[in-house]
Amino acid sequence: MTDVDLVQQLEERSRQMPDRVVRLQGTVENEPFELLIFRGFSSSTTHPTAFDPDASVLPEGTRLERAELLQGPLNPAESAVLIGPLSPVDLLNQASW
Repeated sequence: MTDVDLVQQLEERSRQMPDRVVRLQGTVENEPFELLIFRGFSSSTTHPTAFDPDASVLPEGTRLERAELLQGPLNPAESAVLIGPLSPVDLLNQASW
């Protein structure tokens, strides 16, 4: 499974769980990368994203290394981590969100 496929599956699952936020972290060419997924939409907090909803939100060379499931809506001052950190694939395989 590619990281792009993984993000699409996490987006789909997050549509069904509107009170959850997925935080994915990794690197892009040795720079930190962070992506948040909420209610089916993804947005990078560290890199620009395209306005085109069909374009990938992952820059070329992205390596996703860690995932967390947070209580939504997100409060940046006080994140409530429900699951994680774990590998992004393991988050997708979690039976209960």
